Amino acid sequence: MRAARVEQIDRIEAAVQDRLTREINYWDARATTLREAERAGRPSARLNSQNADRRANALDERLKERKAELARARQITAAPPLIIGGALIVPIGLLPGEYSPPELLDRRIMETIAMRAVINVEIALGHHPIDVSAHNVGYDIESRDGSTGAMRFIEVKGRRADAETITVTRNEILTALNAPDRFILAIVTVAAGRASPPRYIRQPFGKEPDFNVTSVNYNMGDLLDMSEEPR
Repeated sequence: MRAARVEQIDRIEAAVQDRLTREINYWDARATTLREAERAGRPSARLNSQNADRRANALDERLKERKAELARARQITAAPPLIIGGALIVPIGLLPGEYSPPELLDRRIMETIAMRAVINVEIALGHHPIDVSAHNVGYDIESRDGSTGAMRFIEVKGRRADAETITVTRNEILTALNAPDRFILAIVTVAAGRASPPRYIRQPFGKEPDFNVTSVNYNMGDLLDMSEEPR
């Protein structure tokens, strides 16, 4: 803030100095011309040399006052912070008890751990991942290939190691079928708060679900049999 403010004050001072100096010089020169005319017996009926001198002096005082104001404005000090209120914002899904069933809390924690594991793998592979899970676009991560620049669409599923099924939404399936070469289903098993190495499945779905189907449960073991190490 100090650097930006001082730079602004410097620009203002330079403009004030230039403008008022030009006006002072004008009225000084005007006073000299009028004085010479008065000595020659040709006084001006509209303005005399004394008035011109007074204008030049007034402008000179104005310039000094303005520069003093700007000098005071440069004395920038940080005031002590004053806290007038506070708030703790917690997603309702992370609250225990009546606000969030334990299984919902466990699932969200697993999903967060799984997302971080996949993002870390993508970075390690030299790609550039972005979390888009909040946008409901049919996948959780957009990852730009570090070599080719191609975009990878990654849907992340975090599950317990003993889980039998994985639920996939209709939107996710349609996204996979519409972009078969770019879509990746990533499965991450989580135990004791730790993620196992992610497994990637390319072209995981074979057909479009019926129109009235909102989600489909897939056998987790079958999907893992189709999986490979991230690349």
